[in-house]
Amino acid sequence: MRSTTSPPSAAGESSPTPPTPWSAASTPWCCRAPCTSRRRSRTSTGSRRSPPTRPALHSMPRDTRPCRCAPALTPTAFPPTRRSSAAGSTRPPSIKSRAPMNAPRAGAPSAPNCERERRSMSNTELFHLSAGEAGRLLQARKLSPVELVEAFLQRIDAVDARVKSYLLVMADAARDAARKAEGDIMAGRWKGPLHGIPYAVKDNYYTRGVRTCAGSRVLMDFVPGYNATAIDRLADAGAILLGKLNTWEYGTGNGGVYFDLPFEPACNPWDLDRFTGGSSTGAGASVAAGTAMVAMGSDTTGSVRLPAASCGLQGMKPTYGLISRHGILPNCFSMDTPGPMTWTVEDNAIMLRAVAGHDPADPASARRPVPDYLANLEAGVRGLTIGILREFGPEGQHLDDANRAQLEDMAAVLAREGARIVEVELPARIADYRRVTTVIGHSESATIHETDLLARGAEMGFALRDKLMSGAMIRSLDYLAAQRRRRELACATDAMVCSVDALIAPCAFHVAPPFADNDVLRTLTSQNCCPPFNVSGHPAMTVCTGFDGDGLPTNAQVVARWFDEATVYRVARAYERATAWRDRRPVL
Repeated sequence: MRSTTSPPSAAGESSPTPPTPWSAASTPWCCRAPCTSRRRSRTSTGSRRSPPTRPALHSMPRDTRPCRCAPALTPTAFPPTRRSSAAGSTRPPSIKSRAPMNAPRAGAPSAPNCERERRSMSNTELFHLSAGEAGRLLQARKLSPVELVEAFLQRIDAVDARVKSYLLVMADAARDAARKAEGDIMAGRWKGPLHGIPYAVKDNYYTRGVRTCAGSRVLMDFVPGYNATAIDRLADAGAILLGKLNTWEYGTGNGGVYFDLPFEPACNPWDLDRFTGGSSTGAGASVAAGTAMVAMGSDTTGSVRLPAASCGLQGMKPTYGLISRHGILPNCFSMDTPGPMTWTVEDNAIMLRAVAGHDPADPASARRPVPDYLANLEAGVRGLTIGILREFGPEGQHLDDANRAQLEDMAAVLAREGARIVEVELPARIADYRRVTTVIGHSESATIHETDLLARGAEMGFALRDKLMSGAMIRSLDYLAAQRRRRELACATDAMVCSVDALIAPCAFHVAPPFADNDVLRTLTSQNCCPPFNVSGHPAMTVCTGFDGDGLPTNAQVVARWFDEATVYRVARAYERATAWRDRRPVL
């Protein structure tokens, strides 16, 4: 009989940073007027008023585990998220920011000269290389980081006015980093497969000296004084940050797409009249459109996997605690999970290897060694037992025919590759998982952002304000009951996952819906199979399974045991290698 894996470990025994009371005073800062322009403007170097000190998030006491098989998923202390208050903060001249709607437009920058872009690599555009391919060319000195970055900056200038994936482009800083990377590589100081690779991040990741507004008027002038841990680790790996990506307000959502925010929503590169999935909207759009080679998003109830599903990407929600959340604007202590979004499985494994690992600044960070996810990437699935989730109760009627058919095709492909396919069942209805994530997520978000809601709630968009207000009315006994139910569901889900080597299931039940059909947009966040694995904390990765009759990507997700991302990648790569879906790109 197959044994159950060990649960995700809690943070170490060291005590977290002493808490700052939630009631600490906070002085609101000025925000920029909302606007409707789609165009980006280059910011000036003039002095800006610095944001006042914001209260640090306090550490919540850890619960003791009611059972040995459950992961550390109750509210742990969120890493302190100090916000810069240094006087005289300025926005560096290396930043080009997409103006909020209705703002005056600064002088338009000229497009960079990209005549050096190489076109001899099998007629493949540089911005359509995978990160793995580009990394090997960079290591062999057959490609310059300067060439690569210029190609992506040119691509951003060419298409992002329509895609709207970026809120801010750090063009000059990226060029400087590319020149430094070129010098290091030429001098023999190659740092690894991400050295010289251009990437972008969801705009809820803190970036030192660079605005982090998380798509909100409330944070329009917020300039952090430090980087998110993931940003620092990618910099140590030699990756080059291109800019900050579009997102739902505060990196969270409450169903549907709303047009009352300071920036227009990102558009799906496969059809610009359709939605990207959320909340990591810009991350999904940028990688699909070729305006970023790889990207980082965050997933609380599907915010990495749903954009990856809608945009035809590979999007990983790793095991809870594997990647540090330090320096990422929080939404839910016990479910927030950063994750990479990429075009290929190899790229995803490369990214995860760079950002994973223990971080003392995040009390929920797991103390586990990070394996080499590339080691068995090509091992195939022969001999593995892979479960398939087919039945979802009443929710299953919403699974469209294209996604259902492609899930079955994926199972057939894996069977041909040597896997044994068996049917498994969720231990509860998806609605049961969703009730748990709603109560916990809304309550914790309201606790985190109470100060902003009270001081500047009128400046928030409807979706965020509604979520925080409803969360503030959840009773403590209902919250505790939801946490207790979560333990039960997590244990039952783990038993299901551990009965096989990996399992496959739908991710989003629909292909990307059109903006014009808001009724469908509102159901996108409720009609999917993401919540079970946020509740349980298991690693889950969206993969592209093909296209429907309208040329829109279909999707599935691969799930494995806690901290067994290597098996997720192994299964996903076996399917990717056996199909040709990665050869098809959107045309813009």
